[in-house]
Amino acid sequence: MRRYLFYFFLAAILGSQQLTAQAASRIKDVTTYRNIRRVTLVGYGLVVGLNGTGDRAVGNRGTIFTVQSIANMLEEFGLTVDSQHLRTRNAAAVMVTAATPSFGKPGTRFDVNVSSLGDATSLENGVLLMTPLRSAIGDYYGLAQGPVSVGGFNVTTLGGERLRQNYALVGRVPDGAVLERDVEEVALQPDQPVELLLKEPNYTTASRIAGTINDFRADVAPLAQALDASIVQVSFPPGLSQAGDLVQFVASIETLQVVQDVEARVVINERTGTVVAGGNVSIGAVLVSHGSLQIHTTTAPYVAQPSPFSTGQTVTIPITHTTVTEQPGEATVLSAATVLELSAALNDMGFKPRDVIAVFQAIKEAGALNARLIIM
Repeated sequence: MRRYLFYFFLAAILGSQQLTAQAASRIKDVTTYRNIRRVTLVGYGLVVGLNGTGDRAVGNRGTIFTVQSIANMLEEFGLTVDSQHLRTRNAAAVMVTAATPSFGKPGTRFDVNVSSLGDATSLENGVLLMTPLRSAIGDYYGLAQGPVSVGGFNVTTLGGERLRQNYALVGRVPDGAVLERDVEEVALQPDQPVELLLKEPNYTTASRIAGTINDFRADVAPLAQALDASIVQVSFPPGLSQAGDLVQFVASIETLQVVQDVEARVVINERTGTVVAGGNVSIGAVLVSHGSLQIHTTTAPYVAQPSPFSTGQTVTIPITHTTVTEQPGEATVLSAATVLELSAALNDMGFKPRDVIAVFQAIKEAGALNARLIIM
């Protein structure tokens, strides 16, 4: 409880400084380019070198496509093997997913994700064999291969005890893929403006970005304009025609500082009991009352014996006992409170993380929470 409230207080204090807490960010960190494409890739491959934790191949209950894949692979090396005689647990069929890197060129390396497709129990210490990567329409873009890192383990002892850390059926191959073809992109042209896409669309932030760029080149006519909440269009200054000059201009506006306008949000994860609130979240006048009702039901067996020399039978009858405990309620009136003030009040009232989540939801329903409530 103390640790939870410490992080809650820390988030509130860091966020309560408004614009000073919202440190200026580089334009390149809050935007991306509209003419830059990232192609989603997928492939089917095999992970080998597993210590008996791969896919099963026992009768009709096994992973048939893994055995067929191994047999087809061996044929490529001139070995003909009947798939019915393959009994290996050191290989697993996997799906490989990735996305082409921004500004990627042939030879650029990037990471890929590897996920088990069959009934393997772990991909730990496995090696991904050469796997072609294709787009949604079947275009070939690259190859993936290399050792799989899972960051965990899943071990079963001889006595049946299982030891598990993290999730061992999904892994990653760092720099395991190489791009084999160009990704279609639009080159910089002097007469074609550059369009910046905001990662978090917002009219205020778009206007600030355009104003910052125009102030940077105040010696010429305004170069930037916000088309809407998500697009800022930037024209090149007159006189720039060489590719190097265009790149230098784009690089100069990337490093300009802008204060991003952040929407007031309260994010709640009910599964973990986590509450994260920004500093620009305010709370109107509201009454918060807290009380808890606990109902504890226990069942104990009661053995009923028949009378001596009777024809009755001994039976067991369950006896149920119910205890109801109600904690005294507390009430606190909050008026124009900040997140920091609310967290202090809830701490004084002895709220637990689950109670804090319920309070935020109730305050939102009451119309006193001036923020968007996001429940994960």
